[in-house]
Amino acid sequence: MIGRYPDYDVFDASGTWDRATAQVVAARMGVRADFEFFSADEQPTLRTFCDVALAQNAEPRVPVPELIDEKLAAGRLDGYQYADMPDDRDTWRLTLAGLDEVASAHHGQPCFAALDVSTQEGMVGDLSHGQLTSDSFGRLNVSRAWSVCMRMILAAFYSHPWAWNEIGFGGPAYPRGFMRLGPTGIREPFERRGATDEDPARVEQRGEG
Repeated sequence: MIGRYPDYDVFDASGTWDRATAQVVAARMGVRADFEFFSADEQPTLRTFCDVALAQNAEPRVPVPELIDEKLAAGRLDGYQYADMPDDRDTWRLTLAGLDEVASAHHGQPCFAALDVSTQEGMVGDLSHGQLTSDSFGRLNVSRAWSVCMRMILAAFYSHPWAWNEIGFGGPAYPRGFMRLGPTGIREPFERRGATDEDPARVEQRGEG
């Protein structure tokens, strides 16, 4: 219960969902904690990379690494891949290995997770611009690697009810549907007013987010 909607809980609307919808949403709250796809050596780098990319620097965290691991272990890929890129599963492994290689070669640390936060943020910024180089990154189009990883990170984050609470999203509309068909400023009965009306982008720019 953080952010603009501190008193909002999407599960207050669960009585408007059918059984199948309620089961799917509830299952996202019980994601398994043990990893099947990523190795024990990869997990610290995976977790740190996701935290930095999403600015999740305190609990409660949306369990993005676990959701990604679950998806990759089950082979639920996105149905397409770039022509100049390997399988998404290989892209993830090479990206994590590349982050560790850069941490070792340029910062004298054994892995990405061992770096200080400002260095981690700088490396993630460089990755987003395709500017990291290492043996593993040499096997990838680095800009594409950023796109592949962030697509999965963001999909995992915004699939989780905690993220919905943070942004005031009303959750599944089936079979409830929507009643308000007029201006977007008119709220549905299940929607809540935010704790502030400020533009969140401006709040973030001022360093208050």
